[in-house]
Amino acid sequence: MSAANLPRTESNVLRGHEGAVLAARFNANGEYCLSCGKDRTIRLWNPHRGLHIKTYKSHGREVRDVHVTPDNSKLSSCGGDRQVFYWDVATGRVIRKFRGHDSEVNAVKFNEYASVVVSAGYDRSVRAWDCRSHSTEPIQIIDNFLDSVMSVCLTKTEIIAGSVDGTVRTFDIRMGREISDNLGQPVNCISLSNDGNCVLAGCLDSTIRLLDRSAGELLQEYKGHTCKSFKMDCCLTNTDAHVTGGSEDGYIYFWDLVDATVVSSFRAHSSVVTSVSYHPKDDCMITASVDGTIRVWKS
Repeated sequence: MSAANLPRTESNVLRGHEGAVLAARFNANGEYCLSCGKDRTIRLWNPHRGLHIKTYKSHGREVRDVHVTPDNSKLSSCGGDRQVFYWDVATGRVIRKFRGHDSEVNAVKFNEYASVVVSAGYDRSVRAWDCRSHSTEPIQIIDNFLDSVMSVCLTKTEIIAGSVDGTVRTFDIRMGREISDNLGQPVNCISLSNDGNCVLAGCLDSTIRLLDRSAGELLQEYKGHTCKSFKMDCCLTNTDAHVTGGSEDGYIYFWDLVDATVVSSFRAHSSVVTSVSYHPKDDCMITASVDGTIRVWKS
């Protein structure tokens, strides 16, 4: 994909949250998106038509992250009330509340079978919860981080987590083995490349780093944006040709994956860009901000 096709034209603005939007995520096929924020709600949208579909309310504090299953039937969320919620999308009913984190929960992800949800928190732990069992106890706790765990990614056999202690740690669940890559800077966000070979880590020194997963080698660094005090997303475009991320001044940046040059930057929001989510197939992206809006971008 050439830089000419990058989504830089605003096609819709999704309004409804009161206060900061902390995350916005496309669903698996890119037809819908979910958002969550300071107003303690989760919202389901059709971003392409600019339609608000449903609001989910049950959290007692801000909602920090949300993830939907591949079949769109269930969602999980987490936040300042220290809980992980497992929801039925259609009815809006909370199926289960998983309690066990000792502090705010920053991130949630389903595994590919949607049988397990993994959460990461300020209590320096990652916890895995069985969605099919009636137990609300975690089936696994990983607590050898030295500081808050901000972000988590899953593969078929691994949990990958990024922490303020400066590490990206990979836990092979089958082998019971841990690999730790120390970046030397607080890790704010991690995401996987679409081919699964690399992990992208956004750090609080205003640098995004690309790591080779097999060797742990630092492949590239991306700079230009400001990321010093907010939890912000970064990700790769669906072709893995470009890296994108937000900035605390409201800008969105696109970098060339290989040579790390800024190929585009533009003012997307009036305040901090907390979240970026790239469409799985199309040249389309959603961004969310402390300004209370979610914006849909097309090429």
